[in-house]
Amino acid sequence: MNMASREKNKKFSVKRFLNSFRFSWDGLKYVYKYEQSMTIHLACTIFVIILGIWLKISALEWVICILGLGIIMAIELLNTAVEAVVDLASPEIHPLAKIAKDTASASVGVFSFITILGDCFIFIPKIILLF
Repeated sequence: MNMASREKNKKFSVKRFLNSFRFSWDGLKYVYKYEQSMTIHLACTIFVIILGIWLKISALEWVICILGLGIIMAIELLNTAVEAVVDLASPEIHPLAKIAKDTASASVGVFSFITILGDCFIFIPKIILLF
């Protein structure tokens, strides 16, 4: 795509604005259909929401939990995008393709671990008080 056609495609229009929501929705449908880990993230999100309601966490605790879960899902979406681009650019197995895919996946794992740790600081003291 040359710069002139790219600039033409980037001009503001209501149709383009509305299409951006459709494209985002298509991306979400794709990851929930084909990426098992996104379904696991959704199940964990539902679990945290139920636990938060049950334990009556504070507004700040809700913000921390929701931000963590949202960022994990956003990183998972980026991981899926990286995997798709790597597969497109390098259909054959290549050591650099493996590094790109593995490190993108690791970013999800690292932030998931950090979020779980943060959630433990929120939920464990409240659970202990129940007993």
